[in-house]
Amino acid sequence: MTAPDSATLTYEGKSVSLPVINGEHVEKALDVRKLRAQTGWITLDPGYANTAVCKSAITHIDGEKGVVLFRGYDLEELTQKSTFVETAMLVMFGELPTSAEREAFRVMLRDQELLHEDLLSHLDGFPPNGHPMAILSAMINAMGSYYPELYDISSQDDFRLAAAKIMSKVRTIAAFSFRKSQGMPLNYPNPKLDYCRNFLHMMFSVPFWIYEAPDPIVRALSIFMMCHADQALDTSCATVRMVGSSQANLFASVSAGICALWGRHHGGASSAAIRMFEDVVAGRTTVTRILEAAKARSGRLMGFGQRVFHVEDPRARIIKATYEKLIATGYAKCDAFHDIAQEIEERAGEDEYFASRHLLPNTNFYSSLLLRAINFPPNMYPVITAIGNMPGWIAHWKEETHSPDQRIQRPRQIYIGRKRHSYTTMEKR
Repeated sequence: MTAPDSATLTYEGKSVSLPVINGEHVEKALDVRKLRAQTGWITLDPGYANTAVCKSAITHIDGEKGVVLFRGYDLEELTQKSTFVETAMLVMFGELPTSAEREAFRVMLRDQELLHEDLLSHLDGFPPNGHPMAILSAMINAMGSYYPELYDISSQDDFRLAAAKIMSKVRTIAAFSFRKSQGMPLNYPNPKLDYCRNFLHMMFSVPFWIYEAPDPIVRALSIFMMCHADQALDTSCATVRMVGSSQANLFASVSAGICALWGRHHGGASSAAIRMFEDVVAGRTTVTRILEAAKARSGRLMGFGQRVFHVEDPRARIIKATYEKLIATGYAKCDAFHDIAQEIEERAGEDEYFASRHLLPNTNFYSSLLLRAINFPPNMYPVITAIGNMPGWIAHWKEETHSPDQRIQRPRQIYIGRKRHSYTTMEKR
């Protein structure tokens, strides 16, 4: 870190010096921790668009240059050369694993993939049409009660074990919730299969017919999850850190992150995008209406726009290329959904309204088509995203709860309600 500089804030004829913190790349931040004590003022920043709440060594995103780095490694290179599990280890533990470390963690994932049988009773309590995200959040939270010894993680060994439990069991829970919603028997994990292949087996195998996922499908799922391995402080990750700041355990904090991800403006956006395509295919709307409604702000163009990136999001580019590779190898079709997506992207790219606002396809736009090609139903899209997000959530929870600067997060508000008011009796109301 470069030695802090300072900036001067002038207000009401007075001035105060604020330290400037320099990040490892180009970020500079005003340190306002003592602002209220020194001036009586606070800052207002709806949505925390310009507010840093922590220092982090996990992910760097440069929205002006279109760069994503996990622990200093470029995401595009990782998706070409690495796997989801190896990338997850990098994000969670800080370094790319050696061969021995990767094998040891693979064994941990294998040994932790089964659920306690009593948890299945909890699963049975959900209605058949219960949303998989609700089930996933509740089951992860409940799962923690089976491992109370991991509520207080003090050693690296305990952290690795807790990470392995969540990383492994989240697949089993997700697949079980899907199978239950379909009225199908549960498929137990196969310890001989790797991470993504095993998940696809639990999702799609049926009695007397084991689904053997083709290598291009497995690779596509691995790349999708790598692209979501960490999003820096997006809404769900910030939620994990906020809950963790209260010293809540890892299971509860991740469960809260799942709830935050569920929203249709966050992890649910890929499901909303595929439904937008469905509406066009079914004749309920047209591409022209969708674009005009977005410009009139009476509707939303799902899968477009990203708060951080002002250029093409590299994750969106990687996911689109992965989807197109499935088409080229015959594992996805150039059907009406594909044609509609291309038309929307081309017309929005030529429209001054979208171009001037840097409204480009984000990760959700082509994710919806990629996940559809793998045969996941729309209500599972945010679940698959949550599985991909797990490494980042786990890493950020550890960074938050073990930071020397750690304080419980407690944002300020600017009160605009009624001033002190006397109680009005019932007879006078």
